[in-house]
Amino acid sequence: MKNKIQFTLILLVVFVGCICAQTQTNYDTLSVGKIKQIISYKGNQNAPLILFLHGGPGSSRMNQAEKFSNKLQDHFLVVQWDQREAGKTLALNTSSVPITLELMENDTYELIKLLLKKFNKKKIFLVGESWGTILGFKMAEKHPELLSAYIAFSPVIDQSKSEQILLDKLKADAKEKGNATAEKELNTVKIPFKNSDQIYYSRKWMFSYDGQPFADKDTIAVKQYLKTWSDTWLPTWNKAITQNLFKELPSVKCPVYFFIGKKDLQTNFSIAEKYFEILKAPKKKIFLFEDAGHSVLTEKSEEVQKIIIEEILKANN
Repeated sequence: MKNKIQFTLILLVVFVGCICAQTQTNYDTLSVGKIKQIISYKGNQNAPLILFLHGGPGSSRMNQAEKFSNKLQDHFLVVQWDQREAGKTLALNTSSVPITLELMENDTYELIKLLLKKFNKKKIFLVGESWGTILGFKMAEKHPELLSAYIAFSPVIDQSKSEQILLDKLKADAKEKGNATAEKELNTVKIPFKNSDQIYYSRKWMFSYDGQPFADKDTIAVKQYLKTWSDTWLPTWNKAITQNLFKELPSVKCPVYFFIGKKDLQTNFSIAEKYFEILKAPKKKIFLFEDAGHSVLTEKSEEVQKIIIEEILKANN
């Protein structure tokens, strides 16, 4: 349940290895942003470098990485990174300063430079998922010369609008069904979220709408997790969702690829489609999955890897 809530905050949220020369996942501790941060890497060290920026914020993908990178490892050196206050990095040390959006952006840039030096590469394929796309778009905007391509899964484009669309949909559904409890709880929700209770009610009824209601026995644990999460991340998240890429980032100077599930209510798929249409880039392409939701990276991992290898790598190598 904890992983389910983590990967769903975007707010997110929230195997078999290949038979090839690289069979072991390597871990390394790097000094990034004045704390120790953990990366894992696996694959062909003579191949292009690809870095995944996980969602959440605060939700490591490292333990699930084989599911969406086992095929990539034949063609890339695949790097996972547990951002500060997430996963193995959090287990090693907490952030020495309060979390801010600028801090996370600086961490990302610093890590990319360290990876390029460590593995003797000039450029990197950068992948962002959900919250990770916020950081990824910043890299595409400010440091396109370091990116072979930027690949965005379930991209955060205008999240304030996305959250409002979701809230309006859930309220309308509750009214239509005569669900007085849902109406009462959803009427307390404001965008941006003011506290963890508002996040809880939004996600509780979103999951219910999607046919995956929270079990009553999990209510206390879910609320406690969200309270802890909010204490660390809510101010940063609320600043991030005020960004509107339609206005702030109409063009980038590196190739850009979108992967979108058309059942995604969290980072609304229609907003991403509209932004893709106006975005100017040297190369761009969008991949739509009719029967996938917010977790398109893992829901469609086989198809996704095939596209990255056969289309994106070939076009930008």
